[in-house]
Amino acid sequence: MKRTYCPIRFWFVFAGIMCLKSISASDRNYPSLIPMPQQITWNNELFVLDEPVQIILPEGLNTAVSDKFYSFFPRIAKGKSKQIAEIQISKNIPQGPNSSEAYQLQISKDSLLLIASSDTAVFRAIQTIRQLQTGNALAGCLISDWPAFSVRGFMQDTGRNFMSLGLLKEQIDVMATYKFNYFHWHFTDNPGWRLESKKYPQLKEPSSMSRWPGKYYTQEDFLSILNYCAERFITVVPELDVPGHCEAFRKAFAIDSMSDNRVKPILLDLIDELCGLASKETMPFIHLGTDEVWHQHERPEAGLLSTLIERVHQHGRETIVWRPGQQIDGDNSSITQLWSSAGQPKAGHRYLDSRLNYLNHLDPLQGVAQLYFDRIGGASHGDSLCLGGVLCCWNDNNLTHEREVLRQNPIYPGMLVYSESAWRGNDLDTGTDYLAILPQQGTEAMNRFRDFEMRLCEHRDRYFQNKPFPYVANAHIPWKWIGPFDHQGNTSMQFPVEDSIQPSYKINGKEYRWSENSLYGGTIHLNHFFGFPSPVNEKSGTVYASTMVFSPREQTVGCWIGFHDWSRSGGRRGGPSPEQGQWHTTNAKVWINNKELAPPKWMNPALPAQSEEIPFVDENYCHRPATTILLKKGWNRILVKVPQGGTSWKWMFSFLPVREENGAVKEVEGLIFSAE
Repeated sequence: MKRTYCPIRFWFVFAGIMCLKSISASDRNYPSLIPMPQQITWNNELFVLDEPVQIILPEGLNTAVSDKFYSFFPRIAKGKSKQIAEIQISKNIPQGPNSSEAYQLQISKDSLLLIASSDTAVFRAIQTIRQLQTGNALAGCLISDWPAFSVRGFMQDTGRNFMSLGLLKEQIDVMATYKFNYFHWHFTDNPGWRLESKKYPQLKEPSSMSRWPGKYYTQEDFLSILNYCAERFITVVPELDVPGHCEAFRKAFAIDSMSDNRVKPILLDLIDELCGLASKETMPFIHLGTDEVWHQHERPEAGLLSTLIERVHQHGRETIVWRPGQQIDGDNSSITQLWSSAGQPKAGHRYLDSRLNYLNHLDPLQGVAQLYFDRIGGASHGDSLCLGGVLCCWNDNNLTHEREVLRQNPIYPGMLVYSESAWRGNDLDTGTDYLAILPQQGTEAMNRFRDFEMRLCEHRDRYFQNKPFPYVANAHIPWKWIGPFDHQGNTSMQFPVEDSIQPSYKINGKEYRWSENSLYGGTIHLNHFFGFPSPVNEKSGTVYASTMVFSPREQTVGCWIGFHDWSRSGGRRGGPSPEQGQWHTTNAKVWINNKELAPPKWMNPALPAQSEEIPFVDENYCHRPATTILLKKGWNRILVKVPQGGTSWKWMFSFLPVREENGAVKEVEGLIFSAE
């Protein structure tokens, strides 16, 4: 009997398992797919890969695509065979609005038939086929698939922190696997203008760079990335960010202000040079920035930006600009890329949504949920104006090593959840309700998220064994909370909760009771720093939260514990780092079975917020060794004290037992959580 994919139904089957054991592919009776196709039906058949296969391909199929298809089949039949794998190109297959990437896939025990609208669609389908493989077989199914949004992008900032071609290609490979199609490459910023210019070689001089001096991309490097992306059907969108973010540019030419009359001819030459590197078909977009012009010396002369846009158009390219950004007179055609809550579409202009997806602001645990519930453009699918979105990583702070960008930001978990949103779309319109907190257990929203979380962790274990992937299943962890108690500006003030757990407390004539509904997750935002709906309305005070953990035996386990998530943006965003002996500057505490747990010994204690040139080393839980905790056999009470006040920006806490294995983090087996 055929079984159609249904996340709610499968949730009921697996809900109990989630709390009892770590997640593995064996917990599910079908392969875990990300992004989930638009339509899928399983048939319980297997197409065995180590038997001879007759392959039938259409004439003119892209060689790189056909090679990837052949790679699935170790034994190719020279003539007819019991098993047939065939690709057809057809413009008439049932498809969604983005027809150039639509495909149908039918797999049974004897045949694999892929009908696709284009070579691009074949490549996207191959990514699904790869995930359908378990051992020596492909799971039988019928898939009809297409992307909800035409643009599914990822942006990496190499202007502030240079990254080698190898690291960029690693990220591009993940993009390709999860059906991204735009690589937004931000390679100019205040610390360095990192694209070589033959006409203006001074741009690559170490003296012009304040960070990673002398590190830049040759024009050959640029072309290698362009070609690498093209082979994976990804379009590169290069960004020359002007007139703000141009400190390195000004240094290179000894120019004090972007209103200097030398600026325009130089920038026009640089646009000409960039457009001369690749055809308009290969590189159809040029991003001109235009955002964050904060200072007088960054303000351009009148008409500069209009002139730059016109030059881009003369080369047959389209322009993309940030919004909010500089007002550009006469601009009636640019694509606007929205950032920050102030970013709103410009009437009649196509747009890309990057407003709530800055990975450098996201805690790895709660950030995945935020990306999952935040609908791109506020819609389930794109249209003629809403083209899609671009997931962004702005690691403003200096890095000790290029790979720290992957350890300090949830890049790979973020890519996977964004892939689900951008390809499949999200028809669950919950507004901003779950951008800071998870839904209640048993609701459709929570069922869907927990199904995705299971798939996410399976992909972590299967495909990211040697890559940083800071995510562990946590949506099942319940917390009761009480407060906030008025600490009168003294975050060290103690309250009776620390002495004993009682149903209620009466302090200064006011009664406090534990919450009726639990909060869920390994990270809890009590009052979200961007103003999303949160459980606490007050801006300061002391909250206590409690959960119970059942351990089948006495054991020591690792644990992610934190009381802040310092954004990797503009210094230690959110205030100074704690002093020795503190979990956080707010004097937060954690007890396990009534025993207070000591904080880590910090490598860089008491650093001021504005210290972006001093790299992060152990501030956030995901990029330091997990704290060791002792769990007794049976039930263990976890109590956390979470004050807010002073210079702290984020009112939050994280607590999640984790198992570290060969540098990776996974779930601790056998633990059960309860709020009571």
